[in-house]
Amino acid sequence: MLAAMSQVRAAVVHAPGRFAVESFPQPDPGPGAALLRVHYSGICGTDKHTWRGESLQYAGTDHEREAAYPLICGHENVGIIEALGPGEPPVDADGTPLRVGDRVVPAPNLTCGRCRFCLSETAPYYLCTALEDYGNSLTCANPPHLLGGWSELMYLLPGTRIFRVPDELPSELAALTELLAVTNGLDRARAVPGGFGFGDTVAVLGVGPLGLMHLAKAELMGAGRLIAVDVLTERLDHARAFGAALALDASRTSRAERIEAVRAATAGLGADVVCSCSGLAEGLIEALDLVRPGGTVIEAGAFVHMGPVPLNPNSQVCIPGVTILGVGGETLDQYRPSLDMLARHRDRLPFARAITHRVGLDEVGDALGLAQTGAAMKVLVAPNGA
Repeated sequence: MLAAMSQVRAAVVHAPGRFAVESFPQPDPGPGAALLRVHYSGICGTDKHTWRGESLQYAGTDHEREAAYPLICGHENVGIIEALGPGEPPVDADGTPLRVGDRVVPAPNLTCGRCRFCLSETAPYYLCTALEDYGNSLTCANPPHLLGGWSELMYLLPGTRIFRVPDELPSELAALTELLAVTNGLDRARAVPGGFGFGDTVAVLGVGPLGLMHLAKAELMGAGRLIAVDVLTERLDHARAFGAALALDASRTSRAERIEAVRAATAGLGADVVCSCSGLAEGLIEALDLVRPGGTVIEAGAFVHMGPVPLNPNSQVCIPGVTILGVGGETLDQYRPSLDMLARHRDRLPFARAITHRVGLDEVGDALGLAQTGAAMKVLVAPNGA
């Protein structure tokens, strides 16, 4: 039995726009499970959608569903192993048994290990037909309740993939790991004929935290020129700090003007790779407008169903020979490289700039509003104090 605390405080989203801090009984971890004392948990774009009621997730897959209110949100997590269940301890992603006191990042998704996607060597793990994910599908209505990171303690179920944090990487920056792992589309674009190559121009539409991580990854992978597009001028300033040579304010320019500006910067062709990270369905259409013939579009921001958009496959995809890569989330093989990248390059690129606010549990409601403004980039929830 654990004696550190009998009640655990957590921020609970009961419904769109309804939030409260509540207390739950501290659970004892069962066999193969663990308790994580959360250092930081990011407010993700998905959480903002959930807060606004745009809650249909994984649309078109076997596990299409609405967000499972009431929720303890938070799937971008880092913390310390507080307790382990009886029997053989869970292991980290390298197969090393975990110990109390280890600082770790848990992956947000749980898989069945038996479906065709789990048994595939190439399918991303989020395609599992029985997928569950912390902070989205796992409600806090039932024990063990603490299935999201906006809580002093988080219950890690058996089968959770867990990654150790390098000693030299601060927990604040480690909270960006899941977000950075969502940039796997850039790696996939390497394998596409005519895809992402050394010296290529990469444009990013929507330079919130996810867009910034795409800029950082593209820079470190050898992009020759970076272009950023957003409606918030404050975010464009962050994009310039990450190396964007051309920053286009979509609130002050028309789509035609942005197409002209990108083509002018690329000898009339368009960007080699365009990453759509805005979370808006129409972002894909603009991405197709900005990419060069034979180029690659990465759609990484449309996790939540935001409705259809008109698309002409003849003139926008087939004739120009554009490749579209859909990204439904992070992939497991990206976690260790992302942790190492953050640790190694934290002084080369201003990753700390991506984190603008740290809030306690009582401030989560206000922070969800703040996170949707130009005043904030990544907002971290610090359930146990910053």
